[in-house]
Amino acid sequence: MQIAAILRILGLLLMIFSTTMLPPVGVALWYGDGALEAFLAAFAITLVTGFLLWLPVRDRRHEMRLRDGFIIVALFWAGLGLSGTLPFVLSERPDLSFTDALFESISGLTTTGATVIVGLDELPRAILFYRQELQWLGGMGIIVLAVAILPMLGIGGMQLYRAETPGPIKDNKLTPRIAETAKALWYIYLGLTVACAFAYWLAGMTPFDAIAHSFSTVAIGGFSTHDASMGYFDSAAIEAVAIVFMLLAGANFALHFTAWRAVSLRPYAQDSEFRTYIGILATVALITSAFLYWSGTFEDAGSALHHGIFQAVSIGTTTGFTTAQYQEWPGFLPLLLLFTSFVGGCAGSTGGGLKVIRVLLLFKQGQREILRLIHPSAQLPIRVGENHLSEEVVEAVWGFFSLYVASFSVMLLLLSATGLDLVTSFSAVAACLNNLGPGLGEVGPHYANISDPAKWVLCFAMLLGRLEIFTLLVLLTPAFWRR
Repeated sequence: MQIAAILRILGLLLMIFSTTMLPPVGVALWYGDGALEAFLAAFAITLVTGFLLWLPVRDRRHEMRLRDGFIIVALFWAGLGLSGTLPFVLSERPDLSFTDALFESISGLTTTGATVIVGLDELPRAILFYRQELQWLGGMGIIVLAVAILPMLGIGGMQLYRAETPGPIKDNKLTPRIAETAKALWYIYLGLTVACAFAYWLAGMTPFDAIAHSFSTVAIGGFSTHDASMGYFDSAAIEAVAIVFMLLAGANFALHFTAWRAVSLRPYAQDSEFRTYIGILATVALITSAFLYWSGTFEDAGSALHHGIFQAVSIGTTTGFTTAQYQEWPGFLPLLLLFTSFVGGCAGSTGGGLKVIRVLLLFKQGQREILRLIHPSAQLPIRVGENHLSEEVVEAVWGFFSLYVASFSVMLLLLSATGLDLVTSFSAVAACLNNLGPGLGEVGPHYANISDPAKWVLCFAMLLGRLEIFTLLVLLTPAFWRR
């Protein structure tokens, strides 16, 4: 294990991250809302900490191994979470404890969107912008951004990329060099963000709200600058823009790249995961809208349809925007929407959840086992589209699912032990592990009223979901630390 090389890279990454405190400094200067000193202090502390880590080992250049990549990713996300708390702790508004500040920081960086802050409309604009910026940076993975930058500093990036993006398609590269892959993804990400901000502005948002909400929309984050979230605007046009960009951000960014390069929509139509993704969301939206109208929750079909579609897409993609208190809707709808978040977005997207491709493979594996009971000697490979998947991929998906269920169960028990009721405990773990945000029960509107031990458990759940379980749990195995 290359400790010196790990510290050198961690120091460089923290120095890079310190620059993210500067845009809120500009916002504070523009609006003069009193948060300037907090962001300047946070910038200085993060920059100096990174510099002190980097300085003693600045000349240590060793080739990183995959094991080093896992350690850097885990340490960096922990360091990001801690650094991200500084503006919240140092600012007079909001007045947050360290635990609450850490929860808000990790929620932003993991694009969960669970908040402990009440009274967003009265906060300084710089703080509001910073929350949205955290989600935007976390959406594509700040490590992937670093992969594009670090080669210029003489550091290879493949190990970081592999550690940051575990999953069934982690070895697929869109371009021959990993840095070029990261840049291509970021160009698409940035392009979607700019287009989303412009569309929000045309639909009626102020420039500040348009930029802020484009950050959390494309990141599948769900943070808003208003307590009422998207319901604050009460605009069908704004909600339509949000639906379009949530759907795009929940799709595989590699698919966007392929379609852009081919100047064709055919790659979307040919992709099994994308078709399943659209099919699931369309089905849930139809059921939700029909039940809202049938139950009399909304008097006219138009209102039932647009609220049903918006919440199905928002919760299904794990964005977490709300136009209404969906947790108070009648019947089975809150549970249906919450269970849809377990599927989440596509692999290679900014969405959370199990990912559509894994759910598709689990379904196909279940089908295969039923057929094996009928035809014990038959060779029944699993196919996605025209591709036959290896048994290693199928086993990895089952391994991921088993760890997901085990982790969920343990955290559910821990949360229940803190005194929360079962509905709140179940939905809070689901919302944080799936990087969704709003839950049911006590954590429907916000997470401010739960205990500090519960918030620490949920911080771990958010990190576990963002790093797709394997990356974090591998560090807890004795085998990882053996030479």
